[in-house]
Amino acid sequence: MNNQLFYDMWKMGRTRLTNQLESMKKEDLMKRVHSDSNSVGWLMRHIAEVELLFAKNVFERELNVKAQTIGSIAKDHGQFDELEPLLELIERAGDELGAAIQEIDDWDGDVTTAEFGTVTRAEALGRITTHTAYHAGQVALAKKYGE
Repeated sequence: MNNQLFYDMWKMGRTRLTNQLESMKKEDLMKRVHSDSNSVGWLMRHIAEVELLFAKNVFERELNVKAQTIGSIAKDHGQFDELEPLLELIERAGDELGAAIQEIDDWDGDVTTAEFGTVTRAEALGRITTHTAYHAGQVALAKKYGE
């Protein structure tokens, strides 16, 4: 398969997130659609962390990733309230995942994770693309309607 084709599909899917970043303001980061839902800042951090973890664990890129939004202790307490570090992390995640996608030789090769079992790398790419788009939709709703 053609790496450029996979990269282009992923990059276009990621615009559901990246198109929102230019108009993002610091005051948007604490917005939530419901008091029990995650804030925009937390969601942005989560998206970036999962993309970095995919680059590392699924696409075998050598990275040091410290996830703060994954697992049972990963609660949103409004701790992700600085815009520039979040934007930088999202950019880094995009750069790392994009580079990893462009380096894959065997898209039909299997990868196994605890989260979704054994799938091909092509299927895993579908997983991360939809994960980012799903949470980008939450960001958009919280940014527009949240308090």
